Amino acid sequence: MATLFTLVSSSSSVFFFPIKTLKNPPIIHSRRPPFSLTCLRSLETNPPPPVQTFWKWLFDQGVVSGKTPVKPGIVPEGLGLVAQRDIARNEAVLEVPKRFWINPDAVAASEIGSVCGGLKPWVSVALFLIREKLRDESPWRSYLDILPEYTNSTIYWSEEELVEIQGTQLLNTTLGVKEYVQSEFLKVEEEVILPHSQLFPFPVTLDDFLWAFGILRSRAFSRLRGQNLVLIPLADLINHSPSITTEEYAWEIKGAGLFSRDQLFSLRTPVSVKAGEQVLIQYDLDKSNAELALDYGFIESRPNRNSYTLTLEISESDPFFGDKLDIAESNGLSEIAYFDIVLGQSLPAAMLPYLRLVALGGPDAFLLESIFRNTIWGHLELPVSRANEELICQVIQDACKSALSGYLTTIEEDEKLKEEGNLHPRLEIAVGVRTGEKKVLQQIDGIFRERERELDQLEYYQERRLKDLGLCGEQGEIIFWESK
Repeated sequence: MATLFTLVSSSSSVFFFPIKTLKNPPIIHSRRPPFSLTCLRSLETNPPPPVQTFWKWLFDQGVVSGKTPVKPGIVPEGLGLVAQRDIARNEAVLEVPKRFWINPDAVAASEIGSVCGGLKPWVSVALFLIREKLRDESPWRSYLDILPEYTNSTIYWSEEELVEIQGTQLLNTTLGVKEYVQSEFLKVEEEVILPHSQLFPFPVTLDDFLWAFGILRSRAFSRLRGQNLVLIPLADLINHSPSITTEEYAWEIKGAGLFSRDQLFSLRTPVSVKAGEQVLIQYDLDKSNAELALDYGFIESRPNRNSYTLTLEISESDPFFGDKLDIAESNGLSEIAYFDIVLGQSLPAAMLPYLRLVALGGPDAFLLESIFRNTIWGHLELPVSRANEELICQVIQDACKSALSGYLTTIEEDEKLKEEGNLHPRLEIAVGVRTGEKKVLQQIDGIFRERERELDQLEYYQERRLKDLGLCGEQGEIIFWESK
């Protein structure tokens, strides 16, 4: 019977598509890791020349002025936005007009617009960034010169560094993303770059494409009215703070004025900021540490950033495949279901019913009959039978044991590394992610181990049914009726 049950302990394939996550479209911004230092008494040194040139370009173009409440500055994360005066909560700190946005519309209006019409939006913007970066006389030169060549995102890690996340879902996700980016590059190289050498008179490499992908993944804003993917120069210097627990009031698109058809990207501070402090926002409360590491190249210490995705599947070889699939789809699920288990939190509500459905068979298969179709999910929310419950407990524990055996270190060894400190940022990410995943796996294993110990105390479908009919007592004893 166990052959009818498939559990795949791997990351969701949703990661294989850019600018998406397991839950919501991501809010993608800066790429630098958060540090505890967010307050700067003063800028002890002037920003490097490229940053000064960038600011002068924005000033000359009328994007900023002497009254702009923030300026680029050297901060613990690298570059950030530093308050030039006290700024109140929800106050706008930047307003960037649409002509300075880099998005699919900007690509369409550029010299390469005619050859990018059929491309995925992110691919067209990536090509635009690469071409402008490689051009000698790009109008975007001042902006491009302040962009990093790489970040601590795992897509940029060497093979030796990736060994540190062996066994993790993050490794599978990272390799999948890189494979996806490579396939998209080969396709666009064949269809656009090589056939139009007059537009791309310089070599464009896979490394260039991966760079552009990383820039978009880490810096582009999304979930904006009418804009699903847009780079906003200067605004994308905004850094993340784990202490900010709201995503509200951070940004919006609005009209430039009553008599103007132009649009502005408005960035606000969600908290009050003192002069000399860095302006920060919350990137995404729902992202796991693995997602933060992939998108931005940092992680957080909060336990609820640690998660593990269990992928459950109704096997096509299951003799009841059609019935089970119909039941799953009727309850908002499908042949394959992804469940994110978060450290310190209970199992997702639909996970146990789905597990029981997948494992359903033998004497319990009568519940799959059409007469139960409207009520079966309610039955699956409670234990069906001892055999069914025991099977799911055993399969989940075996899956957890198998997954834990794939890591190169134990939790104790990782905790010791953390205590010793002075870890390279990428090793710190690796240790944090793999420790978090292992803790979640141990949590899942513990939940089902405890449940297995309680099998004899659980109430199953037949007992509940007999009670409903008045044929079973509160202690589970069968009630016999004698004729008068």
